[in-house]
Amino acid sequence: MIKIDLITGFLGAGKTTFIKKYAAYLIEKGQNIGILENDYGAVNVDMMLLQDLMGDQCELEMVAGGCHRDCHRRRFKSKLIAMGMCGYDRVLVEPSGIYDVDEFFDVLQEEPLDQWYEIGNVIAVVDAKLEPDLSAEADYLLASEVANAGCVVMSKSQAATEKDIRETAAHLNRALESVRCGRRFAVETSPCLNPETDCDSHGKNSSHLGSTKDVLIKDWDTFEPGDFEKLITCGYVSESYQKMGEDEEKFQSVYFMNIHISEERLREAVTDIFTDPACGDVFRMKGFLRAAEEEKQWLQLNATRSEITLEPIRVGQEVLIVIGERLDEAAIQRHLAGNTQEYFQ
Repeated sequence: MIKIDLITGFLGAGKTTFIKKYAAYLIEKGQNIGILENDYGAVNVDMMLLQDLMGDQCELEMVAGGCHRDCHRRRFKSKLIAMGMCGYDRVLVEPSGIYDVDEFFDVLQEEPLDQWYEIGNVIAVVDAKLEPDLSAEADYLLASEVANAGCVVMSKSQAATEKDIRETAAHLNRALESVRCGRRFAVETSPCLNPETDCDSHGKNSSHLGSTKDVLIKDWDTFEPGDFEKLITCGYVSESYQKMGEDEEKFQSVYFMNIHISEERLREAVTDIFTDPACGDVFRMKGFLRAAEEEKQWLQLNATRSEITLEPIRVGQEVLIVIGERLDEAAIQRHLAGNTQEYFQ
């Protein structure tokens, strides 16, 4: 049977970055893998970020979003049926940050998928500096993503304080409690393994937050084979929680194509969009723009309320996607365009 892993996490947590590292390790071990991108909305930006993985041992597939839940479920099942005939050792599923993971478990119980696939791992990626003030709907989705996870991987932990990490764990537990799920996550203090080099800020003979059985706290760039092996064997947990129903459909996405805007102006506009109540409750902005110094180069935008990054990327498309609740497209466009319409052609 084909192992199938679900890599989930809320908007902006870093799922795609994690998958690049996780998939590269599987490929290095000689596995043939398929990656199914299952994004929210009709334009799949994240799939473009995984292009470098494509080759003899890795193929990328996509389920287009922007449709009703039942339609989306049918497309998801149809794509898994097609992928089941490709001879993969493992399939990685990356849904959007707005996804109820029950769909994953339910679809895999249906014929013929129940005869072809074996659930391997459910891995939830959580920002170590998790936004403290999320709506009830967002907290519900967060709880549904971590409730069944075999392991929660803290992203950006190298930039987080111990207080940030403890508050994030507490937030997860509040979200789980709100949906009447009995699961709880804990972080623990452990001695610094190498205080001379790893924990200079703490001093010698000090301690720091360490990983537990179901929480991995470590800079991804320092992952060792043992860390990946822990993830490959983490499995999943069967937990029940109170369903909220269709409320995740309150989330929206709006798209802006063919944007011509400078990096400096985009940073200003993104900051304004996150802070302007007229734009709605914006959780995530992502997309690409052409780099000013070279037409053939691209910059990848990845923005949350706490962080805006623009990094070079080989392949891109002139698109900007805004995801959140109660979005006002006209208000967002005003910030992007400023006092002129030259940015939209």
